Amino acid sequence: MATDLDKQSKAGNERSDGFVQRLHLKNAASGALQGLTFAVKDNIAVQGMVAGFGSPFWANMQSPAPAHADCVQKVLDAAAELVGTTICDELTLSMDGINAFYGTPVNTRYPERIPGGSSSGSASVVAAGHADFAIGTDTSGSVRVPAAYCGTYGLRSSHGLLSKDGVLPLGETFDAVGIFSRQAQVLTRVLSVLLGV
Repeated sequence: MATDLDKQSKAGNERSDGFVQRLHLKNAASGALQGLTFAVKDNIAVQGMVAGFGSPFWANMQSPAPAHADCVQKVLDAAAELVGTTICDELTLSMDGINAFYGTPVNTRYPERIPGGSSSGSASVVAAGHADFAIGTDTSGSVRVPAAYCGTYGLRSSHGLLSKDGVLPLGETFDAVGIFSRQAQVLTRVLSVLLGV
């Protein structure tokens, strides 16, 4: 008879498309990011949804977000379309990209290898072409490592440069918002919107 731990271990070994939930949310008809799709890590607030922090136990104790995180609102206002929330390591506490509850996002560059974490789903969906860019967070490598593993661009902003309003903290004096993209030009456009320049 399988125990809960056995079931969790099996789920962690199963491959996933990187999404916790798929969405189709667009706020503006035109703007600097018109025509681009994006996804956000499961520790970033999307209005009306629970940021699950990679854990169904955490999610069950939370209320839906009353507003979008600042980084989500800015890119929505620039006419990007939100296509989903993405898997992260449970409570963002690992660099592997494996989640015992939601599975391991596929590393499309090297399918037999892990995607890296904790922003594993964000890197995975961008690398697979499911989104033009994704927003993640980086405390000690959580954007840079999965970007390197999955073969995408990954930018960790300087600490405090981009607003963390609506982002669940791991280490507040180190946390930073980051961006994934397959194209440097797209990454630059998104950064410009987030900086308001």
